[in-house]
Amino acid sequence: MTTQGHHDASVGMEVLRTLDKAKTQAYHFKSIIIAGMGFFTDAYDLFSISTVAKLLGRLYYYDPALKKPGTLPPNVAAAVNGVALCGTLAGQLFFGWAGDKFGRKKVYGITLMLMIFTSVASGLSFGSSATGVMTTLCFFRFWLGFGIGGDYPLSATIMSEYSNKKTRGAFVGAVFAMQGFGILSAAAVAIILSSIFDAAFNRPAFSVDPIRSTPPQADYVWRLLFMFGAIPAAATYYYRIRMPETARYTALIAKNTEKAAKDMEKVLHVQFDAGRGSEDKSVEKAEFGLFSGEFVRRHGTQLLGCSICWFMLDVAFYSQNLFQKDVFSAVGWIPSAKNMSALEEVFRIGRAQALVALVSTVPGYWVTVALVDTIGRWIIQLQGFFFMTLCMFILTFDYYNLRGSPCPTDSSKFCGGNHLAFIAIYALTFFFANFGPNATTFIVPAELFPARLRSTCHGISAASGKAGAIVGAFGFLYASQSAHPGKQDHGYPNGIGIKKSLLILAITNFIGFFFTFLVPETKGKSLEELGRDFDDVAETAQPTREAVAERHQIASVTDLVRSSKM
Repeated sequence: MTTQGHHDASVGMEVLRTLDKAKTQAYHFKSIIIAGMGFFTDAYDLFSISTVAKLLGRLYYYDPALKKPGTLPPNVAAAVNGVALCGTLAGQLFFGWAGDKFGRKKVYGITLMLMIFTSVASGLSFGSSATGVMTTLCFFRFWLGFGIGGDYPLSATIMSEYSNKKTRGAFVGAVFAMQGFGILSAAAVAIILSSIFDAAFNRPAFSVDPIRSTPPQADYVWRLLFMFGAIPAAATYYYRIRMPETARYTALIAKNTEKAAKDMEKVLHVQFDAGRGSEDKSVEKAEFGLFSGEFVRRHGTQLLGCSICWFMLDVAFYSQNLFQKDVFSAVGWIPSAKNMSALEEVFRIGRAQALVALVSTVPGYWVTVALVDTIGRWIIQLQGFFFMTLCMFILTFDYYNLRGSPCPTDSSKFCGGNHLAFIAIYALTFFFANFGPNATTFIVPAELFPARLRSTCHGISAASGKAGAIVGAFGFLYASQSAHPGKQDHGYPNGIGIKKSLLILAITNFIGFFFTFLVPETKGKSLEELGRDFDDVAETAQPTREAVAERHQIASVTDLVRSSKM
């Protein structure tokens, strides 16, 4: 290795070390808000569908001959619930690759613009028939998911590369924690809209008057709900496109340490003195591709662990979120659809979901933010999977005692049992998902891998999670149906029931617990140490005595410059 090469490596490492030690500043919090609003929108858009799925069935698929409120046919329900997840998976892979290929900043604004446009378009879904409306809704929700997918690897990578190593986990976790507020807001907006429309068009329950129970004006509720998702994304678009490229991308991939230093000096109160004026601005680093044997040797097991853990987590997490309403109905917390009007049903589903989000989902995220840099990612993920498994097993094996039995006077309700305990244990699974693997599976892939593959590997890990979400969403939709003939939603085959479905979710959490042992702890380590960006510098050449002496000289000069400024 040449003397100049060692000098440039030292210059690059000086920039990166300074970033690792930079004090927490206002710009870090600004970045959390800018990136976090994207995740707020992600969660709002993905989970808002669960509050109005029943309403869509009443509006577009009511059949008087059945003498029941309309429900989405199985294929339509699967498409409406799952198409955004399919788009998200595709977006995670594409934008993850694009973030490494073209730069984080260049594609970061594109994802947000796509989310804004498709949120509005979803609410404007057009057509003269149920098929037309659902087809256009699914089309726009796929592309909405595509934009959401891009936000995962880009936001995580950008925040991790901006952060210092001492508080990096909390900063990346805080971005992801905005998802909790998105879930809560989706439920809150559903409550507000349904209350306003119900006050204006007060209608009787379905059992009293099937036709009048679903006012035509209720069609505006789900449309407005989806369109409101564009507001937080639009509010931060300007600031997102103004964010500078991360110094790590500029230094390690674009190979321009001088520009990296200048960009960071604009937003962070740090000074980079070493190496200014050098003609060669590159940083020497390890070079190997994603599909190379070298990547498999260094990071293959880590990528497998991140991907499997995220897959198992999302099978359970998205099943629970998208189908909370079915669990609430199973314990009698939400009355039978026949005993409610369409707007009352939206209100009750939204209220139940808001309560769970408020007391378990949101607190779980922020407990992780508070402790992730203290007790570490690995312990949080392991205990999260453990307690999720435990809670699911308790619900499974004590299901009938907690739920109770159908009431003699109204078989749609359940008498006896302990409904409060059932909901409390069920809510704890959300708490430990978020104070656990739902947060850590997002944080760790943004730290483990080399800079030039960081966004791609995070996208692969996240896409594995969304594959699990798709399995959970489609599978639980059918599996949660009653095993007793005649008690299924219209058009569905016999399922295995809520109890056995919860057992399957417990097993997936148990598998995630064991695959956590493939994922190393990343707390307190620099991204370059974890990604081994400079390993080939040490492995492919032994530095000469002159080079070693020069590096010591550079370090001494740098220390002298720093001390003179203090």
